[in-house]
Amino acid sequence: MYLSFFNLSEMPFTLTPNTQFFCALEPHHEAMQVLTTAIEMGEGFIKVTGEVGTGKTLLCRKLLNQLEPDYIVAYLPNSYLSPEELRWAIAVELGMDVDKALDQQALGQLINHHLLDLQEDNERVVLLIDEAQCLSWETLEALRLFTNLETESEKLIQVVLFGQPELDEKLANNKVRQLRQRISFSYKLRAMTGAEVVYYINHRLQVAGFNRPPLFNNSMGLKIARASRGIPRLVNILCHKALLQAYGEGLNTITNRHIQLAIKDTEDCAKYRTGQYWSYSALMFSVLAIAAIWVWRQWL
Repeated sequence: MYLSFFNLSEMPFTLTPNTQFFCALEPHHEAMQVLTTAIEMGEGFIKVTGEVGTGKTLLCRKLLNQLEPDYIVAYLPNSYLSPEELRWAIAVELGMDVDKALDQQALGQLINHHLLDLQEDNERVVLLIDEAQCLSWETLEALRLFTNLETESEKLIQVVLFGQPELDEKLANNKVRQLRQRISFSYKLRAMTGAEVVYYINHRLQVAGFNRPPLFNNSMGLKIARASRGIPRLVNILCHKALLQAYGEGLNTITNRHIQLAIKDTEDCAKYRTGQYWSYSALMFSVLAIAAIWVWRQWL
């Protein structure tokens, strides 16, 4: 690939949630502060939501690494679980040696006793669930029942939910109002600003070992920001494709043409490519404004 060509030690724009590349920009820094504060305070339910590609899984992995070894952390990356599968998954994550023939009631009691034993040993348990918008109504209720487990002074298990905006829509339903009312801390991840995208690109290149003048200048970074709408995953895709274009041409610098080709080649960015989207938005705004004036005059 282009690693040696650009003097990189590793791929800078992969889509895997590598915590080594965590960039503490304002949205992710604030989210991490909310999470750590809420966990330290012993809150039962905590929630982080954000659009696809905004870095929720990376944030989840970062929190996981930060909590260990001071906490016992159960991590569930797959939320397509029935209530029964949820209990088994929690038991496995807590390192419990459980007879597979146990019925669900007995399994729940064993988990409860295990959590009490951990609490007596001053061990705190945190359950992290990624892609939580996929949890079924029944599994959400089973999850709520887990947070009923508590002593007079503290919860036996704390739950952190990471999910797409659909999670907020699901929690707004009265079916889960009891769970919703227990969420004491929440944070919504926003997209990056143009300036944050420029910083983010350079940060990832530096972590990957790049130590030359910036490959992407500020103007290119802003073009990438507009096309990606500031979504980290799309920024990574565009930068990776631009590097591939330059490498394929034997050029050790990135040009605006490489950026444009990367945008054109990326389906979720093509309609936002420089100029076209903003011209369309301006046109639509003008049409709506004219229509509003016409309606107002008719009303008069």
